[in-house]
Amino acid sequence: MKLRTLRVMALLMSLVSVANASPGGQGKGQVHLGPRPFWLVQDMDEGPLKDALQSCQARKPRPTDFSIGHRGAPLQFPEHTLESYVAAAQMGAGILECDVAFTRDRELVCRHAQNDLHTTTNIVTIPELSAKCTQPFVPADPQSGTEAQAECRTSDITLEEFKSLKGKMDAFNPMATTPEEYLGGTADWRTDLYSSRGTLLTHQESIELFKALGVKFTPELKTPVVEMPFDGDYSQQDYARQMIQDYIDAGVNPREVWPQSFLLDDVLFWINDMPRFGKQAVFLDQQPMTAENSSPSWMESLSAQGVNVLAPALWKMLALDGHQQIVPSEYAENARAAGLDLIAWTVERSGPLADGGGWYHQTITDAINNDGDVFKVIDVLAREVGVIGIFSDWPATTTYYANCMGFAGRAH
Repeated sequence: MKLRTLRVMALLMSLVSVANASPGGQGKGQVHLGPRPFWLVQDMDEGPLKDALQSCQARKPRPTDFSIGHRGAPLQFPEHTLESYVAAAQMGAGILECDVAFTRDRELVCRHAQNDLHTTTNIVTIPELSAKCTQPFVPADPQSGTEAQAECRTSDITLEEFKSLKGKMDAFNPMATTPEEYLGGTADWRTDLYSSRGTLLTHQESIELFKALGVKFTPELKTPVVEMPFDGDYSQQDYARQMIQDYIDAGVNPREVWPQSFLLDDVLFWINDMPRFGKQAVFLDQQPMTAENSSPSWMESLSAQGVNVLAPALWKMLALDGHQQIVPSEYAENARAAGLDLIAWTVERSGPLADGGGWYHQTITDAINNDGDVFKVIDVLAREVGVIGIFSDWPATTTYYANCMGFAGRAH
């Protein structure tokens, strides 16, 4: 316990150092949007929305719960790291996400997946830890075209070993012949400029950090890739309970926590067994769209079971009308009619939008042809769909929109 306390103290000292490094010596809480939102506004098609967003350029922004830092700010910072979270908070994200996975010794840590250490950290370059991976690094064979192999899970190593790693941009070089080469592969529309530091965090450390930053919490219980119960006696419910217990132990008000899961059983467990936190539990919906799972009866069944918040990929909530204009989908309308609050994921994750925006925009591809269209998407989600928040890989964009268009004060 003493070692954990020292880690948290060191973490907070780092936070204070970073937060106080703003121009003029101003501390945490000041929003720094940087040039990107303004660049995106300039890239927009001419029209009333562009005019409205241009009119706000001199306005001083403030943090907003409408802007949710998806893994921090991973467009440019290594995800789920101290540096990524601080950047997201500085961009005005009022809520930050720690995706929660467990280690070999059943400690909770912030990682997007239980089995992504080989692409999000430097583990393959540390021989004694790479050897513990489910699939230790195997170099590519350029002559045969065989790609490199690796799979490293949080459950392969202990918490102490996890904390010895360094976060990096989520990427890999499939034709790497050395572990060092394997760390490459960052998309050309992202950057390794801020990857020299990538401080990994436990779930408990993320709570202390977010409290110090003055932001709220949306932890996601990651679906395990190992068989549960883990080691025969660590059940899915043990895992789900442990995540919430960390907030109870830290004295966090349940109204400031939106626990998430792609597994409805997790959400229902929180609703039924930990109801103070279950009230805001978020059901993440990644199912293929069907008439059944977008119908009024399906939405009403979720509500009847106590689910209050539904979070689908943004494409599920959007459609095109006969004039190729973006409008709310039938899915979104049915969800709202059933009384469900909606959260969208994820803007600023698709790279350049000139080619239609890829997977995240698949129902509205024909209406997406420039980077400024991200504001068109945000605008429909906010004003017509009525989402209560939007996950972003670069929260400054959503923060700017929310402040300009009157959504900054919207409370979850």
